[in-house]
Amino acid sequence: MTDQEKRRRMHDLDVTVWVGKHGIESVVEELSDQLDERDLVKVKFLRAARGGTTTEDLAADLAEQVSGDLVRTRGHTAVIER
Repeated sequence: MTDQEKRRRMHDLDVTVWVGKHGIESVVEELSDQLDERDLVKVKFLRAARGGTTTEDLAADLAEQVSGDLVRTRGHTAVIER
C-alpha cells in the first residue's frame, strides 16, 4: 500500500473508539479486538479524557498498551495500526 493510499484510507475511516472520562484503560480491550479485525482504527479523545495531557501522549500510551503503532494524530483524533 502506498503512502497516498494509506492516507486516503485513514481519511475515510470513521471513529470507532471514543476515549472519555474513564481514560484509555477503559478502551484497551475494545481497541485490541478492533485491531484484530482490521489494520487501522480511528480513536477520538474527548475533552474529559485529555485533562492536562496532550492527545499525542494519550494516543502513544494507548497504542503501546495494545501492541500497536501510532500512525497519526490530528486534532483530538488518532489512527492506530497493528
